[in-house]
Amino acid sequence: MYTAFDIIMIPLQLLIIFFTLYYFFVSWFGLFGKKKEVKIYNESKTFALIACAHNEERVIAQLVDNLRRLNYNDALYDIYVVADNCSDKTAEVARKAGALVHERFSETGKGKGFALAWMFDRLFKLDKKYDAVCVFDADNLVHPNFLQEMNSRLCNGERIIQGYMDAKNPTDTWVSGVFAISFWIVNHVWSLAKYNMGLSCCLGGTGMCFDTEVLKRYGWRATCLTEDMEFTIQAMMEGIPTTWAHDAIIYDEKPLTFKQTWNQRKRWSQGHFDVADRYLIPMIKKAIKTRNIVMLDCSVNLIQPYFLMISTFFVLCSYVYNFYPFYTNILYTIIPVEVWTLVGIGQYIFPVAVLWKIRASFKSWMYLLLYPLFIYSWIPITALGWWHRHDHEWSHTLHTRGISFDDVIIPEDAVNDGPKEVVFAKKDEK
Repeated sequence: MYTAFDIIMIPLQLLIIFFTLYYFFVSWFGLFGKKKEVKIYNESKTFALIACAHNEERVIAQLVDNLRRLNYNDALYDIYVVADNCSDKTAEVARKAGALVHERFSETGKGKGFALAWMFDRLFKLDKKYDAVCVFDADNLVHPNFLQEMNSRLCNGERIIQGYMDAKNPTDTWVSGVFAISFWIVNHVWSLAKYNMGLSCCLGGTGMCFDTEVLKRYGWRATCLTEDMEFTIQAMMEGIPTTWAHDAIIYDEKPLTFKQTWNQRKRWSQGHFDVADRYLIPMIKKAIKTRNIVMLDCSVNLIQPYFLMISTFFVLCSYVYNFYPFYTNILYTIIPVEVWTLVGIGQYIFPVAVLWKIRASFKSWMYLLLYPLFIYSWIPITALGWWHRHDHEWSHTLHTRGISFDDVIIPEDAVNDGPKEVVFAKKDEK
């Protein structure tokens, strides 16, 4: 028996069926390793390594020192630090560590996107030219082979590349632990999976590599709260996908408190909705017009927060349905219950498989028990992100974990056999 509510509820259920099966299907492609690659390790490409830093005096020296010691010909790359609206000694510390420092002061364009646009403009006016630009956050540490991997990708014709985003403090607190777990899972069941399928990935804000000619031709027009996603979409609209370098690893500092991760994820949600509002419809239209399946798939990423809100709404309606069946439930009519059972089991298999694959520490396995709390907290955060989607005020995330790369013990097969969780040396081990 059909009801008036079916006008809304049936299309809603069809969307849930499509996206649930889509995510489930894609995820499997990230659990069985990466597709074969042709590695080109002759060091030929030149790089400008750029780190944007706003009051990062506690961590910037460790990054610069780390970058100076990469396994790559130091004559082929330079390190630039953008001291962006700093009121501390970031510029002085970075300069002392060996970076080429550019200081920027602006009250109108605040945020990483504006700082990058400013720096790119200055970079391209220099006499020295570079084949590619890599962007890092000030709190990062970088695997010694990062530039070797990016050089190989560029030599193979890739133009926009995202590196593997690992965590440098996965066991500091339960918050940094579950945040690290979420990145590990996304790295495998989303980014690597998409790359294995020949689809476009999404830039992650750090560990990014750009062919210089792409930046010169199209410019950097991504200045919203999620400049990485905005540039991903802008490039895809021009037919340039973002590829995934699973072996080009960077280690990012994860928030230590729930308040920090709440504010950071709310900012991401605001930016995500902002980008979706401006690009979703044009991208779908162009994808259909050009019959570009990669572009069409990329638009799915823009819909993701809307899907979360739709799913939450449907779950609430399903509770009411138990007492008052006010719509026609087609979920089990179209898809057998056995399939839904398999999908449900998969939600538990994927995190366990990823942690097993990266040889996670015992502490990380314990943090996995709190992972559902982190996931469900996305629901109110996403709702707030939608409500404040037109608020473009940038907020700074404080970084205090000043770890040197000398403190990091990386498993010997961390690249050959895929990224692994890192540990930190005790004083008597250094």
